[in-house]
Amino acid sequence: MTKIYLPRETTALSLNVEEVISVIRKEASERSLAIEVIRNGSRGAAWLEPLLEMDYEGERIAYGPVRTTDVKGLFDANFLNAGEHKLKLGPIDEISWFKQQQRLTFQRSGKTEALSLEDYSEFDGFAGLKNALTLKSSDIIKTVLNSGLRGRGGAAFPTGIKWQTVADAEADCKYIVCNADEGDSGTFSDRLLMEGDPFCLIEGMLIAGLAVGAELGFIYLRSEYPLTKKILEEAITKARETGYLGSNILESDFNFDIRLHIGAGAYICGEETSLLESLEGKRGQIRFKPPLPALEGLHGKPTVVNNVITFASVPIILSKGANYYANFGQGKSFGTMPFQLSGNIKQGGLVELPFGLSLRELIENFGGGTHSGKPIGAVQIGGPLGAYFSGEQLDTTLDYENFSAAGGMLGHGGVVVFDDSIDYLDQASFAMEFCAIESCGKCTPCRIGSVRGVEVIDRIRNSKDQSDQDNQYELLEDLCDTLEDASLCAMGGLTPMPVRSAVKLHQLSTQGIVPETEQEEVQSNEP
Repeated sequence: MTKIYLPRETTALSLNVEEVISVIRKEASERSLAIEVIRNGSRGAAWLEPLLEMDYEGERIAYGPVRTTDVKGLFDANFLNAGEHKLKLGPIDEISWFKQQQRLTFQRSGKTEALSLEDYSEFDGFAGLKNALTLKSSDIIKTVLNSGLRGRGGAAFPTGIKWQTVADAEADCKYIVCNADEGDSGTFSDRLLMEGDPFCLIEGMLIAGLAVGAELGFIYLRSEYPLTKKILEEAITKARETGYLGSNILESDFNFDIRLHIGAGAYICGEETSLLESLEGKRGQIRFKPPLPALEGLHGKPTVVNNVITFASVPIILSKGANYYANFGQGKSFGTMPFQLSGNIKQGGLVELPFGLSLRELIENFGGGTHSGKPIGAVQIGGPLGAYFSGEQLDTTLDYENFSAAGGMLGHGGVVVFDDSIDYLDQASFAMEFCAIESCGKCTPCRIGSVRGVEVIDRIRNSKDQSDQDNQYELLEDLCDTLEDASLCAMGGLTPMPVRSAVKLHQLSTQGIVPETEQEEVQSNEP
């Protein structure tokens, strides 16, 4: 019986993978061929979905993207025996797009059946938890600290320091909270991990609970992920039934359980204190800080709040050691980052690589350039609050320090590409409008300043008088200063980043000027 792998994953579903499976089963039945369809996770190559793989002489041979109309031709070409077909990609591990990556967090995604504990264990699953159960809390935290792992949700705060703060806090109860409210435009790594390797997230949360002395965890999942919800529910149930959640885990004295909580579609709940308010059944509004959630979080108790990729990075650190993980990356940016390519791009998807490559390498080597074939006009990195980089700034290095020095932030690793038809003022206006719509309303700069920002940008666009335009630019800069300095959270505080960068690129493009950072780089490379 030939094993055929097709993803049970949102992107593949949107591209009719269920219909493809139905036609494959029908065709196999009519030809009296024995097949077993296995629902793996996605490997992240959205441009190849639905991606079909089949076992042949110990190798996984890939075909894609497969449509229902391709199925008969695949059978005619004897694809069950690795027959030649226009969709044949060859051995999956030899495909350049995958071969160039260095996958740590996503090492299993796409290889395994997402809800198979046997598959998970076969690929080093729960090895990190088993090691952690032999260590003291302080040693677990020290390992995470020495790995250099920083929060992958956007703030890039050292994970070990946050865990240490919670561990040191005195309380009768502590919590672990996973922020799975993945709302940034162009981001989908959390979803791919949860749909393709949910036990990895569960294991990471278990290790966190063991490290800080918590016995209950929550996954706060965005409501727009219905398939993710089903998979997580099944994974949590299986983990309970097999002793990986509940009491006396793996015959130890460690108790820990996880509850799934569904959000209500508010972008602001991606901010940790708003998330905690929502988790407590209140309106999703930000809290004043201090106190920090690590000291007074959920229900006023010390709480670890990390995002999905942060927790999912922990098992390999506890399995293979801090030094193994820290050897990836550069500078103070350790490990790998799952970059997500979308927008006007030929080959969209998730690419996991160590920190340190350039934006150009990511877009050209993996993305294949723009889908339209036009030159790149701009790239927004870090979600709707991230900066815009021009096509002349693509040699910027993708790591926390260098990217910040260039005026941007990596955030959640979302990379949205625009070609040279981009209207920069439209993007600046969109950033202000987004802030106005998604603001929780608690602070005036964010709630009112963003509305005024849209109005000012409209006046800049419509004004024919240069003097008036200059005044409006000055007013916009004042508004950005107020948002940045006086907003209570990153929602308003970061909105100036895309606005300023987009306005700057608009001004430079109308004057035909190359951005300063690129000018310096070009000059420094001259003989």
